[in-house]
Amino acid sequence: MFVKVTLSLLEGFYTTFEIFILTLLFALPLGLIICFGSMSKFQPIKWLSKLLIWVIRGTPLMLQLIIIYYGPGLVGTWAQANQDGSAIMKWLATWQCFDRFLAVMMGFVLNYACYFSEIYRGGIESISKGQYEAGQVLGLTKSQTFFKVILFQVIKRIVPPMSNEIITLVKDTSLARIIMVYEIIWNAQKFIKSDGLLWPLFYTGVFYLAFSGILSLLFGYIEKKMNYYRG
Repeated sequence: MFVKVTLSLLEGFYTTFEIFILTLLFALPLGLIICFGSMSKFQPIKWLSKLLIWVIRGTPLMLQLIIIYYGPGLVGTWAQANQDGSAIMKWLATWQCFDRFLAVMMGFVLNYACYFSEIYRGGIESISKGQYEAGQVLGLTKSQTFFKVILFQVIKRIVPPMSNEIITLVKDTSLARIIMVYEIIWNAQKFIKSDGLLWPLFYTGVFYLAFSGILSLLFGYIEKKMNYYRG
């Protein structure tokens, strides 16, 4: 039974790992775009970005996943009940049958992109204006100043808060089961229903602890490597 449970949890952990990697792959660059939007001097973009960040950070990720997956279908069904037979509404009515994993990825990427954007913004704004001015004195362009002088100082300062968010992401992947994406917790719960076994649910903690431990060691190594950037 132990081998059977372990194999099942490994299968679920593959989905957990997939959600984790894909979220980072898309949320890190999207967060930078949202960050630049929130720092933009063009007011409509700035306030739209800030509104998005406020809404996403102010509501639970679980609620966001439910809205992304079930919301369009509910709207489409309501519209059809009110005799709106347009192609868009028909498509919306079938959205929740489209792809659960895609809905999970949309929710996770948007949620973490907004959190990452605030970390980026804090790192960029923590650099003194004197460093930008020093770059100008040396004859560097704005882009050269950013990439040669500012960038690595920003990275050094955002590594600790970024590592916290990324480790939180490991645990948040368990929320994917809300819309029946079969990650590791879901696979553990199957044994409660089928065999009356509770221990597989606690056994998932070993996987989370091991994964979080590896990430902690990795970020600790990165922080040591970045120590010579004294921003």
